[in-house]
Amino acid sequence: MTAFKTIGVVGAGMMGSEIALEFALAGYPTFLSDQNRAAAERAIERLQGVIDRGIARNFWSAEAAEAVRRNLAAVDNLEADADRDLVVEAVFEDEALKRSVFERLDAILAPEAGIASNTSSLSITSLSAAVSDERRCRFLGAHFFSPVSRMRLVEVIATADTDPAFADDVAAILTAIGKTPIRVKDVVGFAVNSPLHALVIESIRLVEEGVCSPADIDAAYKLGLGHPIGPFELMDNTANSLSQSVHEILYKAYGERFLLRQMVAAGYNGRKGGRGWHRYDKDGKRL
Repeated sequence: MTAFKTIGVVGAGMMGSEIALEFALAGYPTFLSDQNRAAAERAIERLQGVIDRGIARNFWSAEAAEAVRRNLAAVDNLEADADRDLVVEAVFEDEALKRSVFERLDAILAPEAGIASNTSSLSITSLSAAVSDERRCRFLGAHFFSPVSRMRLVEVIATADTDPAFADDVAAILTAIGKTPIRVKDVVGFAVNSPLHALVIESIRLVEEGVCSPADIDAAYKLGLGHPIGPFELMDNTANSLSQSVHEILYKAYGERFLLRQMVAAGYNGRKGGRGWHRYDKDGKRL
């Protein structure tokens, strides 16, 4: 058994709901919260499709759906997380929003409870300033990758104040739910997103210069480099607006090699909107 018995996840978007799903599948009683309970309940309903696909591909056993029903619940507000041992924050990639969540959690949670941020690029040390000095030893980053139900990697990012034993406990529960944690220094972009988005930006420049189409570059990375998904498919699946947010964060830290605006400004936000770097039908299937 791990040091944590009960889990809370804040943010019922694609990332947060699938993070909650992974904990519930592994047998941990898990609360999922969002701006209101209805949003969290809708997210749990959407997860049924993820479960059905996982069972069809023999990724999970037939008991998976029952495990989720037993262990995953939508809650009204953050106050419901007061008895949670570990709370994972997975709200939009906005520092002010995340800080407000951490401030509230810090006031609600028991002193021994821990907080993990799923930020993909923000400084964990900077975010930890939103909690009390006493809580900072039990605060770190736990960056999951999309789609969480398929991707095994989780970056574990400690600050100078993080208790090494707490980081070990978080790594242990991630292993228990089938993930592979790696330890990463607290630098903007961590180990994956900094080089990944350099690749993405260079791919966008190739399209802007007419060297290749998005479809050709996606094919090149999959067939030539063995990537499971191309950079434009990845942006469409996770939303171009999220990529833009990450690029802006990296731009502030590292300079002009990170920048994306035009697609988002044009409303081409990806699969959910019907058009991103590729076009999709009403069911989200690529045309």
